[in-house]
This record gives sequence, C-alpha cells and structure tokens, in this order.
Amino acid sequence: MPSPNLPNKLSRLQQVRERSLSIAAYLSAEDAAAQSMPDASPVKWHLAHTTWFYETFILAEFEPDFAPFHPAFRLLFNSYYNGIGEKHPRPQRGLLTRPGLDEVLAYRHAIDQRLHHLLDKAPSANLSDLVELGIQHEQQHQELMLTDLKHLLSCNPMYPAMLTSAEPHPVSDIDASAEAPLQWLQFTEDLFYIGHAEQGFCFDNEMPRHRQFIEPFQLASRLVSNADYLAFIEDGGYQNPLHWLAEGWDWIRQQQILHPLYWRPASSWQEFSLHGLRQLDPQQAVCHLSYFEAAAYASWAGARLPTEAEWEYAARKDGQDCAIAQLFDCCWQWTSSSYAPYPGYVTAAGAIGEYNGKFMANQYVLRGSSCFTPKAHSSVSYRNFFPSTARWQRTGIRLARSILHHTAATG
Repeated sequence: MPSPNLPNKLSRLQQVRERSLSIAAYLSAEDAAAQSMPDASPVKWHLAHTTWFYETFILAEFEPDFAPFHPAFRLLFNSYYNGIGEKHPRPQRGLLTRPGLDEVLAYRHAIDQRLHHLLDKAPSANLSDLVELGIQHEQQHQELMLTDLKHLLSCNPMYPAMLTSAEPHPVSDIDASAEAPLQWLQFTEDLFYIGHAEQGFCFDNEMPRHRQFIEPFQLASRLVSNADYLAFIEDGGYQNPLHWLAEGWDWIRQQQILHPLYWRPASSWQEFSLHGLRQLDPQQAVCHLSYFEAAAYASWAGARLPTEAEWEYAARKDGQDCAIAQLFDCCWQWTSSSYAPYPGYVTAAGAIGEYNGKFMANQYVLRGSSCFTPKAHSSVSYRNFFPSTARWQRTGIRLARSILHHTAATG
C-alpha cells in the first residue's frame, strides 16, 4: 500500500535536499573541498554522503535493475557502515579532490530523479520509513556542514565571513540572547516516562519509552552566558585543577586551552562566527565548549550539569509549570549522562542498525538543539551525543542543582 503521506514526504524531501544546496551556494569549490581536522568533513563530502545514503539504503534495495551512479562512490562516501563494506579513511576526506564539486552535484541530481521516479510507483510503508530516515539524516548533516565550515574558516588568519548582514540566510550563527537574570526553577521528585512519546519520527536511540525516577532538583532558567563564563576565566578557572575532572585537567594542559574554541583575546574579547570576527556579546549563550569545560564551570558555579532525565522532565513541564529560556534553537546542552541504550533497546537489523547503537560508549548526551539545527528537526526526546573533548559543535551549559545537597550546603 502506498503511504498516505507520500505527497507531503516528497515535498519535504525536496525541501531538505534544496536546503543542503543553499548552504553550499555560499562557498567556492575550494571551500567545499577542504577539511580542517579529522572530526570534520568537507562540505563536498557531506553533499555526496547524504546522496550515497539514499542510493545505498533505498535505491539499491528497491529500484528494479539498480546500477550505481559510480562504482567507486560506494567506498568513497561510506561514513561508518562496516556492513556496507570498505570506507575511505575519515581523516583523509579532504584529499578527495576528485570527484569535483560539479560531479558531486550531478550525482545528487541523478539520484534525486531516480528517487522521485521510484516513489511515484506506490512505495511500501518500509520504503517510506527509509525515506524519512534519509530526510532526518540529511538534516543532521546540514548542521555538521555548518559546524565543520565554521571550524574551517576559523583556521584562516583572515577570519573570512560566510554570511553577511546584507543578504538573507538559510541559517544564522547568532542565537537569541537571554538577558533576564538566571533563576533556579524547582522540580519535585517524580516517577515519569522518558523517551519518545509524540506522533511522528524518532531515532531508535529515543526508544523504548520507560520509567525514570528523579530526585528533587533545580534547573537554571537560561543558559550560561558569555559574561557568566568570562567571570570563570577571570577568576582563574582554567588554572585551578580543583574544578576539573582529572582527565579534563590533563587534556586542557596538553592542548593549552585557556578559553572557548572561537574566543580571541584582544584589547577586548572577540568571537569568530560565520558572520566573521565580532566583538564578544556578553548576553549571548557561551558555546563551543567541551564536556570537560562545561563540568568545570558548573563546579566553579557551585552547581552541576543536569542528567538527561532531569532535562527532559523539565522540558516537558516548560510552559505548564514554568518558563525555561533557550531550550531549543540556541546551543546543545551537555548533560552528565553517558550515552547508553535505554532499557529494552534493540538494534535494528542490517547495516542501518549501525546508525546509533554502536556509538553507545565513551560519549555524553546533549539535549535541546542549536541555531544551526534545522527547524522542526529536534524534539524533547532527541538524544545528541559527543565525546567529552568535542568543542566544534554549538555546545553550551545549563546548570542544575540537587535540592537536598544544596540545602545541606547552605542551610
């Protein structure tokens, strides 16, 4: 049976595919081919890999008489799917000067045409689900395109701007400031359900929905600002080992880290963004922090990072019992929760099962979304995850406090 939502899905697919191209339209071929570090990928590679996803998991499975666009692309643009076969080394993606950007764009156009032709032939529900996964996957890569580009451009001593104020943009590198004083919102102990509950798509790591008990806690009404974090720096936060996890302290010493990734010391602090080098805005949320930096700031502030259960519980209360600023569309927010499977989690069969489950080790969960996240892509139950040293994503801090501990400490 064809999916009743197919016309809408085809429209969304086209919109998402066009948005990737709208980001790339700001770039030269040289911009699109460069890679600034092993964790980042060239924009040209993102454009090709998202297309490879549709070709590999949809066309190869459902298209009659399937033939690959180019046999070498199966290896070149495979990211981490061991079940698919060999992969080009991730740190060497910037060495792929060929295929050129024009050929990658031709690849996208050809696969798009084949996708639409296939979907016009009364697709199954399973095919429709894979198209939805492809849409969500490409939206994730759109955010990675922007964070990877930001890192790339920051390596240029000219600090070039990708975006100018004179033209409309598909994205902004400026989030909504929260000028109100930080307040502590109080939540009582509760037993509640965590995980995906709404209609529509979710990733497999958001399931199954299950019960979670939380102790009484407090959550900050807004994110930590640049001004807040500057106070930590000026108080010697990066020189005081008492606030740092042991591994974090060793890491910042080895890497000689003294401030957030894109801050630049001058007569007054500046911050690099896709809009170029700008004066540091004290009211903006501090971002591009590692888990180690977030945890150290929380210790210095006499607080801690929330668990992901606390974050989700509070987010579901937002607008009902409280008003919480900057939950979404600002910065991803570190939690103290290790990225692990929910009770009863089952990895999907086949190579598609490598999407999330195999990364559930040595990473921490982040909640919310950033101003680089495509609209309507994030949700209350969305689980992002990165290793503790990751800084190139738009990652920030929301503080929490344990009520019992705080009462004992101050009472």
